[in-house]
Amino acid sequence: MKIESPNLPNDLPSRNFHDIFYEADPELELCKINDSIFDNGELTRCRLYKMTIRNCKFNNTDFSNIDITDVSFENCDFSNVKMRMSSIHRAVFTNCKLIGVDFTESKLGNIEFDNSLLNLASFGNAKLEKVKFQYSQLESTDFYDSRFKRVDFQSCNINGASFEKTSLKGTDISTSYFESLTLSLSDLKGCKVSTNQAIQFAALLGVEIVD
Repeated sequence: MKIESPNLPNDLPSRNFHDIFYEADPELELCKINDSIFDNGELTRCRLYKMTIRNCKFNNTDFSNIDITDVSFENCDFSNVKMRMSSIHRAVFTNCKLIGVDFTESKLGNIEFDNSLLNLASFGNAKLEKVKFQYSQLESTDFYDSRFKRVDFQSCNINGASFEKTSLKGTDISTSYFESLTLSLSDLKGCKVSTNQAIQFAALLGVEIVD
């Protein structure tokens, strides 16, 4: 699956995230932000456009309704951040910490989560289209009643994740690890799994496998 990468110009000027804190319509675009700390804040309906953001901390901040387009995040900490009802397109999260992030009712398209921590994150009622999770931790992550279209989990830990009321048709989890998942048999139809995973699902369903 080909993911559209963020369309970023070269030689972006530097800015600070606090520059937009008191603006009526907070917006940052065509810039780079490095080593900024914006913890325990509230900045709803913010817009980020054509940016690189590196080594920043946003712990416990409310970014509900944020609009993100063409942004690269690297080594950022979003622990327990609220991004409810957000729109995120053509973005990359590399080596980021997104533990407990709330993406409920958000729309994500052309997104790549690479080598990132998403344990206990919530994607309930979210729409994910062309989203790739690779080499990432998603233990006990919640995808309740989400809509998937071309979503892959490559070499991830998805143990304990919930896909309740979420169709996994066309979703590839064949290279990922789990001991248990929360889902229904009907939602599993069309999901791409490995042979060992098929045996795991059979065991979870109470099927006795005889050599």
